[in-house]
Amino acid sequence: MENNKVRLNTDWLSACGGCHCAIVDLHEKILDVLGYVQIQRCPVLTDQKDYPPADVGILTGAIRNEHDRHAAEKMRKSCKSLIAFGTCAVYGGIPGAALAHTREELLDRAYRNNPTTETSVPPGEMIDSLEKIVTPIDEVVDVDLYLAGCPPHPTFIFDALLALIEGRAPKAQDQAVCAHCQRNMDRCDTDRIQSYHEGIPDPSLCLLSQGYVCLGSVTLDRCLAPCPKNGVPCTGCAGPTMEILTEPNRDIRTEVADRMARLTRLEQPVIIKAMERSAKSHYSYAMASRMIGEKSTFLIRKWIAEVEESL
Repeated sequence: MENNKVRLNTDWLSACGGCHCAIVDLHEKILDVLGYVQIQRCPVLTDQKDYPPADVGILTGAIRNEHDRHAAEKMRKSCKSLIAFGTCAVYGGIPGAALAHTREELLDRAYRNNPTTETSVPPGEMIDSLEKIVTPIDEVVDVDLYLAGCPPHPTFIFDALLALIEGRAPKAQDQAVCAHCQRNMDRCDTDRIQSYHEGIPDPSLCLLSQGYVCLGSVTLDRCLAPCPKNGVPCTGCAGPTMEILTEPNRDIRTEVADRMARLTRLEQPVIIKAMERSAKSHYSYAMASRMIGEKSTFLIRKWIAEVEESL
């Protein structure tokens, strides 16, 4: 039986570790997966240091330093199929938000100008140096399957693993988070943008209608919409929809502003300007992706400068 199992390697690059924990969140379904899979390398389960030959590889996290790049290359060579697992691996994720600043600014803030550190000297040669930019893994190695999410929902994890094992396409579709949100998109008299901490949203009404900046309509559904269902605006953690990624003139802030303006008394330019003031939050999960970061509509440094000038 053991010899017929699919050999699985996993590795963990620049990320929080939540994606590896999400695999355990399969609960009793993990027994079904383990019936088909032999886990050979997994940082949170095994002490395997090298990269044995494997049928499937799961790679989480973005490429931020030299170690990440070497690990991604070793995983690709050792695995027949490679999954970019989680938003950091697919788009650069939260580590990619560092692209709003230079490497020198980051090191200065972390080591030289930080009241919680005891040293004024950045790490030396014994620590792998930061690369110039944060990079999604498919810009370094070939990827066979993308599974975004922060972390991916167990439903999508289970189906993706079985799809590779069974040699079929995953069932995941290109729909937005809104597809699983039952709130009604009714026009309201809302005339100001609401902060997340202000009041309790109407449970039956779209968050955009109530003045909350919710990214559900521009975010790929890899979560089944738990946040908006429970009154928390979507922050876009699974990355942009394919329309946003592939169409050069479509942008997160303009798409959201257009929908919110149709549902409220707020004017589109007012909404756009408000989103630009919080652009590091709204774009944090995907700005490392060239499909977002190289768009002519993406002007993160300009927006940051405008905020700083207004302070």
